[in-house]
Amino acid sequence: MKVVFKTLLIAAVIVMGYICYRSIRGPIEFKQEKDAREKAIIARLIDIRKAQVEYKNVHNTHAANFAELESFLNEEKLPFLIKEGVLTDDQLEDGMTEKEAVKKGIIRRDTFWVTAKDTLFGKNYDVSHLGDVPLVQNLKFDMDTATLTSGSGYTVKVFECKVAFNDFLKGLDPQLVYNMVDKAKKLDRFTGLRVGSLTEINNNAGNWED
Repeated sequence: MKVVFKTLLIAAVIVMGYICYRSIRGPIEFKQEKDAREKAIIARLIDIRKAQVEYKNVHNTHAANFAELESFLNEEKLPFLIKEGVLTDDQLEDGMTEKEAVKKGIIRRDTFWVTAKDTLFGKNYDVSHLGDVPLVQNLKFDMDTATLTSGSGYTVKVFECKVAFNDFLKGLDPQLVYNMVDKAKKLDRFTGLRVGSLTEINNNAGNWED
């Protein structure tokens, strides 16, 4: 009987020790994984914003979906300025302008037309994955566009790209994910990560930049 009691006691101590360990390590591991996913997602949302801003500069509206954005990045060309040479302090003091220096051949400014992808991200950037949520399998960003009217009566083209906590934190501690969602709701904030907005003119800000 004593042997059974001791065995049960040891088992209980081990279980309690594990519970205590998980109660400490669990939130730490959750935060580490959450932070890693958020960092990668924010970087991708910033890239999407950069591409959408350039798309709007060319087309006066945003790309309605990632297929349009990918086509723009791969096929359309943007000006790329090559600069060689700078004005010296003496030349600046003499009042020489950059335009005059270019005419005299002192400095060189040449414009080349290269694909939007190469201009914005470099040759090795794979735009086919722009719509994929990083570090989470089979998850896509939700993106849409709209036209809003400002307080002064001007119409403004806007876009929004987002992913919810419940989606990109899937597989992590559900209680800790619920706590994040609940906190965001109580603060009247979007329950996830988002760039731009379909309901307010916010200059394409990300909600992590608030």
